[in-house]
Amino acid sequence: MTTPTLGRLTRVDLRAAWKNEATHFTPWLAQPDNLALLAEAMGLTPDALELQAQEQSVGPFRADILCQNTEDNALVLIENQLERTDHGHLGQLLTYAAGLKAVTLVWIAERFTDEHRATLDWLNEITDEGFHIFGFEIELWRIGDSPPAPKFNVVVQPNEWTRTVQNASKAGPASTPVGQMQVAYWAAFGEYLTTKKATFRPPKPYPSNWMSWGLGRAGVGLLAFVHAGHIAVGIDVNSREHPTWFARLLVHKAEVEEATGFDLDWDEKPGNKFSSLRCRMELDMRDEANWPKAHQWMLERLAKLREAFRPLVKDLDDEPLTEGDPP
Repeated sequence: MTTPTLGRLTRVDLRAAWKNEATHFTPWLAQPDNLALLAEAMGLTPDALELQAQEQSVGPFRADILCQNTEDNALVLIENQLERTDHGHLGQLLTYAAGLKAVTLVWIAERFTDEHRATLDWLNEITDEGFHIFGFEIELWRIGDSPPAPKFNVVVQPNEWTRTVQNASKAGPASTPVGQMQVAYWAAFGEYLTTKKATFRPPKPYPSNWMSWGLGRAGVGLLAFVHAGHIAVGIDVNSREHPTWFARLLVHKAEVEEATGFDLDWDEKPGNKFSSLRCRMELDMRDEANWPKAHQWMLERLAKLREAFRPLVKDLDDEPLTEGDPP
């Protein structure tokens, strides 16, 4: 048997790629492909981080990068360092977060000190479920003469298990039969997604009748619903912030339904915050024997909706619609 010839990984100094943090590293990270790498390291879908601004003004200061998480529309503040963490950048991170009302904080550095790692862990413990704090060490590696490749190593992340338990204990509906069914169903659906190696993030098992995923743009969400007598999947569009988006999607109704293979109920809901489209199946969800069927149905339709709508959502704009103007 022939022994394969393998390359050898070599560590590359960060300054070989990025001479300056503000003028080289931050613009590099702000590019969509590189934000996708960070999103995946955070456990999000690759297109979950939508850039809002570089060097965002916060009073007399400037935050490195501000993004929006398209999965939940939360703001994500990113602070960068090309050296060991220090108190100055920790103070900047917290100051910017307070000024921008950001709820997800990401600190990237070459190396984290034990003290700063412990500080972020402590912040994750004492803040409520709306806040998420990450710490990443960034490395560069190459094989032979290949271009250096970045690698984000998680050193701090939110304790999701603790927060799930806290949220479940705080939510009164979990003590009801319907709430208990919801928690158990979402936990089982998450296991199903993992078993199927699906690209959808497993939902947190909260007592809720809906869960959501992003479609690559803030203002549009992909959702799944579980009720006692039926399940559903669909898309919500924030029509208050983007009044023309639903109409621009509606013009593609025929091609979308042909591509997915199922009909959708399109509901513009004038005056409401969200317009929606839905596909549902009647099913007794109080009977756990029906859950495998629900899992398969839900995943298949979520995947088809994402495939059909993601390119359409990417091209949406907020230009006013006028009579005779195609959406």
